[in-house]
Amino acid sequence: MSLPYTTPSAPAGPAGPGARPAPAAVHLSAPRYVLGELRSDHTTVEGLRERARRFGMPPRADLWGWGAVHRTAKSLETLAAETARATLDAAGAAPADVDCLILCSTRFPGGPRTHGAFVENVMAATGLGAAAFTGLTLGRCANLLAGIRTGQAYVASGMHRTVMVITTDRITDESARMENYALFSDGAASCLISAGPLGPDAYEIVAGAGAQDPAGLDWSNEISSDLAREVNERILDEAGMKIDDIRGVFHANLYKPLVVLKERQAGFTREQLFLDNIPRLGHCFAADPLINLVDRARDGALRPHGHYLLASSVPGVRIAVLLRALPTAARTPEDPPETTGAAPEPATAAAPEGSLA
Repeated sequence: MSLPYTTPSAPAGPAGPGARPAPAAVHLSAPRYVLGELRSDHTTVEGLRERARRFGMPPRADLWGWGAVHRTAKSLETLAAETARATLDAAGAAPADVDCLILCSTRFPGGPRTHGAFVENVMAATGLGAAAFTGLTLGRCANLLAGIRTGQAYVASGMHRTVMVITTDRITDESARMENYALFSDGAASCLISAGPLGPDAYEIVAGAGAQDPAGLDWSNEISSDLAREVNERILDEAGMKIDDIRGVFHANLYKPLVVLKERQAGFTREQLFLDNIPRLGHCFAADPLINLVDRARDGALRPHGHYLLASSVPGVRIAVLLRALPTAARTPEDPPETTGAAPEPATAAAPEGSLA
């Protein structure tokens, strides 16, 4: 499903007999994130050198984008509540204004007997009360964008007025913090989806699309650039745009060579990609595209009315959402950083001797 491009101020076209009305605009507002409070150098990752050897990866931090990782001692519920409160504050919204919660995680703790308490804890900690809720997990690191698209559909259809989308994840087995495609960090991210913009950090959702290949869903498969091209084509057709009209692509923070290869194969230029957060933050599961959007806005890198693509790929799945930055979201670097809600940069633990950097 993709919703055509609409602009609230655009004049309405002639409504002939049987013509379908243009769908109402939907906005993404107040994106925020939190990271694991324990920031350390990549050399502290358990078994990194041995795993790199097993994966056939030369131990070159500059090549792969190995930098810092963020660990947390907090629960998934606490991370979710912290980012949700930051989003509500930034939007100037009260918890009672939210009538739906979409909660995303690559692995909800426990099973059916414990999920009720998990949701109850998140709802209580965020003050969302009796808001409707749904959970998304099967999209893995594309969960957040699936949640944003679901929230867009809820609002566009009139099912809900204001949807809170949260993704929250953490590594529970330190031996799995390094994979052959990314170094993982713990964290959470959130935003509000509604008909009108909420607060100064707001974006119009121009279009979105997803593509799947069920035969390619196994974790051992490669990320598909064919699916990315298919998604790009659908989004650009809906928006009436060319790929060069996209000013920036906010992708998952996988290893630099992998990101550059797959996104270039999808049709993007190196200049459209944002690689800085790969060594700075690591791969925060599904939260990366929203984190990268927040950080680029904080750095004053967004243009008023510029178009930016949130995108995430996992084996067998590609999902992307095209945003148009409203003028209030495209700030200059001189604006106060506290207005953006980006996570502060704590001190990094010193790299031990034998660093691979």
